[in-house]
Order: sequence, then C-alpha cells, then structure tokens
Amino acid sequence: MADHTDAFQDNALLISSELGPLSSAPVPGNVTVEQGFLRGPQKWHAIAISVVPAIGTAAAIWLAIEYGMTATDIWLVLVMYAITMLGISVGYHRHFSHRSFKAVTPVRVALAIAGSMAAQGSVSYWVANHRRHHQYTDRPGDIHSPYWDDEKQLKTVEGFWHSHMGWTFGHRMTNTVTFAKDIYRDPAIAMANKLYYVWVIAGLVVPAIIGGLVSMSWYGALTGFLWGGLVRMFLCYHFTNGIDSVTHIFGRRPFRTNDYSTNNAIWALPTMGEGWHNNHHAFPSSAVFGFTWWQVDFGAWLLWGLKKFGLVWGMNIATPDLIEAKKKSGAAA
Repeated sequence: MADHTDAFQDNALLISSELGPLSSAPVPGNVTVEQGFLRGPQKWHAIAISVVPAIGTAAAIWLAIEYGMTATDIWLVLVMYAITMLGISVGYHRHFSHRSFKAVTPVRVALAIAGSMAAQGSVSYWVANHRRHHQYTDRPGDIHSPYWDDEKQLKTVEGFWHSHMGWTFGHRMTNTVTFAKDIYRDPAIAMANKLYYVWVIAGLVVPAIIGGLVSMSWYGALTGFLWGGLVRMFLCYHFTNGIDSVTHIFGRRPFRTNDYSTNNAIWALPTMGEGWHNNHHAFPSSAVFGFTWWQVDFGAWLLWGLKKFGLVWGMNIATPDLIEAKKKSGAAA
C-alpha cells in the first residue's frame, strides 16, 4: 500500500508542476493559439461529429422499425461502443491525459486507435483540452465548463448547451505544445496521433465489412455501418460530452473539490466509470475512479485484467487511507 500511495502522490503533482498552479487569474497567452486556418476545419469537424451520427442514428432506427434489427447489428453497436468508449476512458483520459498507469507499446497504440475511432479529436487535441480543463476547472479558461465561456459567465440552460456541445463549434484552440508536448515526443503515439482520420474512417468501415460478411449482403453492410459506426459514434459522443455537462451540474459531491464536479451513478455505467467524476477530480491521477464496491468502473476492470497479463503496471491508486483523509479534511484537489 505504501508503494501505491507514494506513486500516487508523486504523479499527482506531475501535470500541475508542468502547467503551473490552479488559478482564477487571467488566462496566460500560451494556453491557446491563433485559430487562423484552423477555424474552418474546427467548425466542419464539430458539425460532422454532431450532425452526421445523428442522421445515421435516425436512419438506423427507421430501418429497424421497417425491416427489423439483426443480432449482428446489436453485437456490432455494443462491441464497437465498448471498444471506443474504453479507448476514450482508459486511453485518452486515464493514460494519455493523466499518466495514471504504464503499459506496453502495443496496448498504448491500441488505446490511441480505439479512442480515435470515437471521432472526438486526435490524442494530442483531446489530451491538451482535458489538461486545460483540469487547470481551469469551472473557471475562466476551462474549455467546456457549464459556468464560463472564456470570460463570460453562463446561465443554466446556456451553460448546459455550451458544456455539452456548444464549445466544440467555436472554442479557442488549446495550445498542444503547452499542454501535450509529451504526445509528440513518443514516436509510436505521435504516429497514431498523425493518422487520426485513418482511425476514424476505420471505425466506420470495419463494422460495415463485418456486417456485410456475416449477412453476405450489401444491406448487412449498410446496417453494420449505421449501427456499429454512426449509432455507436452518436452514443459515445453524447455520453462523453455528458461528463462535461451532466457531471458538473447534477449528482453528489462526497469530496469538496475546487470545482463543481459530481458523482453521477447513472452516467457512470455507459461511460465505463467516468461518471464518478467528483472522485476523479479529488484524485485526478488515480487509474481507478470507483472507490467502493458498488461504484462500477469498467475502465478499472479492464486495467486489472491487463495487469494480470503483465501488459499494464505502475497503476496509481487512491488508497482507502488517502480517500478517508481527504473526506475528513475537506481539502480541495
């Protein structure tokens, strides 16, 4: 237990030591970059990920009502959803953003690819945004807070929209050199990062191929593309974005952190444990988000499984002693 505690405490200081202390002061100039030619791609990417999967989901539901839904369609959406959501939770979030565990290179690359298939941005983009979020959580500078949009304070409905989707259409681009330079220094992950759009396309093509081969029909390929591709992407997008909106507004706060993060049991299940968000903000470098037996954390289950095979090690864990001490002290993260 002592080794885990020491490792956690050392790692907990890592991101803050690189970026500076949490502050509500004016946001430094190196946090964002000039949009320039990136403004166009940013808006088109935001429109594509929000509109295209929604249309695909509507089409899939209509076809299911008219012609039925096959077992292959059900398995494709479930398996592809699990892969991409675990890629976001375990890969993009716990590993690349917070360095809460170490893993062999094939696992790290697989997590980067799985996360990329969610189409929420490349590894460097997602990591930079998330580290910026932790640096300025629910303050001016937070990229997707329900309470602030840059220097503008937001009201309830406006804040929910901004934190859930609105920020994606016009946010100031986070400086990846400031917040995610370690991604570029890692050759394998830098290459996976560069091939982001290849993985997005693969996440749509693979279920279409599987659906076509299983059914031996073009219709099966179409429904595979819709359910395993676009419906899965739609669900992953909104459940992930709900961590920014829902779990910063609705839920319980067992830890008094210096933000409005909450634990939301309903949101924890479809997000592989991400819904225990107040736990995470209290111990941001912990690889495990569920702190009790009933706080289901599928991401942690995957890590424990990989650890048994020697593929993952050095997991930072918020131990019971640390958890109890923070609850008693009421200390902010």
